[in-house]
Amino acid sequence: MAGAWLGSWAWDEVVPELRAAGHGAHPLTLSGLADRQSTPVGPQTHVRDIVGEIERLDLRDVVLVGHSYSGIPVGQAAARIGDRLSRVVFVDANVPTDGESFVSTWWQGPERLEEVIEENQGFWPPLTAADYDGQGLTDEQISRIAGGSTPQPGITLTDAAVLDRPLGELPTTYVKCLMDGEDPNDDVAELLKSARWDLVEMETGHWPMFSQPHEMARVLLRAAGR
Repeated sequence: MAGAWLGSWAWDEVVPELRAAGHGAHPLTLSGLADRQSTPVGPQTHVRDIVGEIERLDLRDVVLVGHSYSGIPVGQAAARIGDRLSRVVFVDANVPTDGESFVSTWWQGPERLEEVIEENQGFWPPLTAADYDGQGLTDEQISRIAGGSTPQPGITLTDAAVLDRPLGELPTTYVKCLMDGEDPNDDVAELLKSARWDLVEMETGHWPMFSQPHEMARVLLRAAGR
């Protein structure tokens, strides 16, 4: 799952390499975004989207991937799918904390992001092209991301996480994109102390599926092989 404002299309340059290597790849657009903008969104909708798709397709040995915001619903879904799960991969992602939301840990403080959502009729507006500077992206890549982004439903950002299992118990790869900050957040750093968590670093910005799709595919293939 791609992060805020994005849909399954964000993985278009990554998915073919995964399939060419013999893996099933099932990128998912979460409700309220991209081609599913008209789908209603409420509490836990994105978690149900993920769990429901895995069950609908009867997937096994699942490597569940969450980028940025989507780490929060992916982490919750990973804890719910039982022995279907093979590994979680968080790509420069937020991770869920039981009882807290994406807004709870917003770097400017939760009040600021809540204000932005209120000012925009319940949505978080997409970034502008200038906001992508310094992230290792070409002008064409920036244009593609900015042009394809849709407003993020605010409820997905304020919805408190519900964890059925501690994240530290799940087999996990955390991908840190170094142009977006060299060190993981404190909550991720704590989880990386778990023997079940591995750290992978990429020399790129926060959107590696665009800036380095081939290396992103290789990282996911290595994670799937663990």
